[in-house]
Amino acid sequence: MPDLEIAIGGRSFTVSCQPGEEHFLRGAAAMLDAEAAPLVAQMGRLPETRILLMAGLMLADKAAAVEDENRQLKLKLAEIESRPQPEREKLEVAVVPPGLRETLEEIAARAEAMAASVEERLQ
Repeated sequence: MPDLEIAIGGRSFTVSCQPGEEHFLRGAAAMLDAEAAPLVAQMGRLPETRILLMAGLMLADKAAAVEDENRQLKLKLAEIESRPQPEREKLEVAVVPPGLRETLEEIAARAEAMAASVEERLQ
């Protein structure tokens, strides 16, 4: 088992962990130290047990708040997921009347014939 040197509240500790878990231990120690640092700054020199207890309680309070928020979000998600699905909107697509294409082609042909007739007169 690897032994790591960690610092919490300005004090060093040697802690063992499973191989490959070192980065998790360092991360946890950094979180605990972040909670202990303000305590040491405010109250001065405290016994190790007191620093660790207070820092641990502060982290536990944060964890409880996160768990409560997670629980609330899960309830909200469950409520949203249990709502009935809204009815899909029906879209009406205009249908091109039969024979419209032929009519438009006929109009276009007449317009071209008229344009050609006007061009002939102008020349």
